[in-house]
Amino acid sequence: MSSGRKRVVVTGLGAMSPLGQSVQQFWGGLVAGKSGVAPITLCDASEFTCRIAGEVKGFDPEAYIDRREARRMARFSQLAVAAAGQALADAGLNPLSGDPTRYGIVLGNGNGGFPTTEEQCRVLVAKGGMRVSPFFVPMILPNMAAANVSRLFGLKGYTNTCITACAAGTQAVGEGAEAIRRGVADVVVAGGTEAGIGPLGLAGFCVIKALSSRNEEPEKASRPFDAKRDGFVPSEGAGILVLEGLEHALARGARIHCEVAGWGVTSDAFHLVQPDEEGDGAARAILVALQDAGVTPEEVDYINAHGTSTPLNDAAETKAIRRAFGQRAAKVPISSTKSMIGHALGASGALEAIACIMSIQTGVIHPTINYEFPDPECDLDYVPNQARRCEVRVALSNSFGFGGQNACLVLRRYEE
Repeated sequence: MSSGRKRVVVTGLGAMSPLGQSVQQFWGGLVAGKSGVAPITLCDASEFTCRIAGEVKGFDPEAYIDRREARRMARFSQLAVAAAGQALADAGLNPLSGDPTRYGIVLGNGNGGFPTTEEQCRVLVAKGGMRVSPFFVPMILPNMAAANVSRLFGLKGYTNTCITACAAGTQAVGEGAEAIRRGVADVVVAGGTEAGIGPLGLAGFCVIKALSSRNEEPEKASRPFDAKRDGFVPSEGAGILVLEGLEHALARGARIHCEVAGWGVTSDAFHLVQPDEEGDGAARAILVALQDAGVTPEEVDYINAHGTSTPLNDAAETKAIRRAFGQRAAKVPISSTKSMIGHALGASGALEAIACIMSIQTGVIHPTINYEFPDPECDLDYVPNQARRCEVRVALSNSFGFGGQNACLVLRRYEE
C-alpha cells in the first residue's frame, strides 16, 4: 500500500442468501458445508434442463420494507434494501444523523428486474400496452437497487451501479473503496444484488448449456473443480458491505471487520461468454489487485475462487491462479462459495467478500463441497468437503464475468 493513501475499512455487513437471511445464517451454513440449492419455486421450470436453484427461501419483503414501497420494487431491489438495512445496523450508522451528502452507494447487478420484465411482457401481449404497470420502468432498471437503497436510507452522496455480469458485486466494493480513497465520500454502502430466476433467464442459460442438469440431486449439482461438474446452478441474493474511511471509523469508535486493501479489474478481450482458456485476463486482475494492496502472493492466506462449476471456468481459473501465484499456488487454500449457494451472478462477489471477511475474523475457511472426483486440470487445494481451521490475515476474492470482465478484491485483517 502506498504511503499517505486513505485507508478503507469495513464496518458493517448484511446478507440475503440461499443459506439464510442474515450474515450469521449465511456463514453458519457455509462452515457446515450445507447446500442452499433446491428445486425452483419462483417459477415453473418444468420444461428446462435445469430445474434447481439457490433461492432466498421464505423472503418476505414486507418484513424489511414498507408494504407500499415493497410493491413498487422488483425483487433484486427488495433484497438489496433488506441487506443494506442489516449492514447499516451492524455498522451502527444512521446517515440522516450525520452529513448524508458524505454517504455514497455503489451496487453491482447483472440484469436488473429480469423476471419483472418478462411478467410485464406477458401483460403487454395478453392485455395490451396500456395495461403494463406504471412502475415497470423504475422497477426493472439495473440502477434502481442503488437508487432505492439511497432513497430509503438517505444516502445523498456519490452513487454508481456496476453492471459487469458476474464481476459486478466485487467491482462495486472496489469502486466504493476508491470513492473513499478519492475523498468524495466518508462512507459507502457497497455490494451486489441479483434476483433473475425466471423462465426467460433459465431458457437463455439452458440453451447455451451453461447450467447443471443434475436435477435429481440438487445439493450435489454445484461441484466446482470436480471432474464431473456439468454447469453452474443459478441463484439469487444480496451482499452489502458498509465501507468507511479509517479516520472516520476511528473517530466514532466503530467496530472494524477488516480492511479493503486493494482491488483490480481487467478484460479478457477474448470471447462472448467463455473465459480466456489460459487464464490471462484473470491472472492480470489478480496481480493488479495484489499490487494495489501492496501484497505479494506469499502473503495471501486464502483465495475465495470464482469457482462456478462450469468445465471451462474452473480450469481457466486454476491456470490463472498458477500464473499469478507461481509455486505458491499449490500451497494456498482455495474454496468456492458457489458450491453451496450456486451462482448469484452480480451478487456473488459481494457475498463471497463477506465469506472472506468471516474467515479473517474466525480463522475458519469454508469448504468446497461436492468435490469427489479430482480433475487433472484442476490440481490445487480446494479445501474439499470439510471446513478448515487456518489463520487468515489476507484473503483474495475472484470474480470473472461473461464478456471476459474480471474483478478481484484483496481484504486484510485490520491492524493499526
